[in-house]
Amino acid sequence: MSEHSPFIPKFFESNDYFIDEKVNYFKFGNTYNVYDKEAQQVGVINQKVTGWHKFLRLLLNKAMFPFLLEVRDMDNDLLVTIRRGWTFWMSKVTIADANENVIGTIKQKFKFFKPTFTISNSSDAVIGVIKGDWKAWDFQIFDTNEKTIGTINKKWGGLMKEAFTRADKYYVAIVPEYAEDTNKVAVVSCAITIDMVLKNNK
Repeated sequence: MSEHSPFIPKFFESNDYFIDEKVNYFKFGNTYNVYDKEAQQVGVINQKVTGWHKFLRLLLNKAMFPFLLEVRDMDNDLLVTIRRGWTFWMSKVTIADANENVIGTIKQKFKFFKPTFTISNSSDAVIGVIKGDWKAWDFQIFDTNEKTIGTINKKWGGLMKEAFTRADKYYVAIVPEYAEDTNKVAVVSCAITIDMVLKNNK
């Protein structure tokens, strides 16, 4: 059953998200711009990295490190954060809203190039699963009835075909029938940050 919320940020009312990584050669954190299907920027995803974190990354395996991702809209309002603590293997990633209320968690099972992400709500009930081929960058998002509710891939057309030409871009599509509630916020948050979550688990 979906967890309904009195307020869903406009950012999550969309069904199409085009993710564009910005290369920062002199920074340790990743930055991604988010566009809608009209090629208008609607948000940004930033990885927050502290000074001591930068130093330790030179000495230790980055897969062990905690990470914090922030999703913001074009008014710089914080929408959600995605956070993982220190780990020595696959661990739980927490999704929280702007008020720091936990709305979901992500658990990853990595099988060579076939990762699987299980998405749960704040009550730890599974609401969705992302499965796919990392090497081919082709994923499907399923609900608890194993019905496809979305996709993640590098296939797009129209305006976005002209906007993106490099291989480090990807497209998240959610079926229009999927309810506008906190479950969708959690699913979209996981889907649009999948590249960073994978990179931080390598």
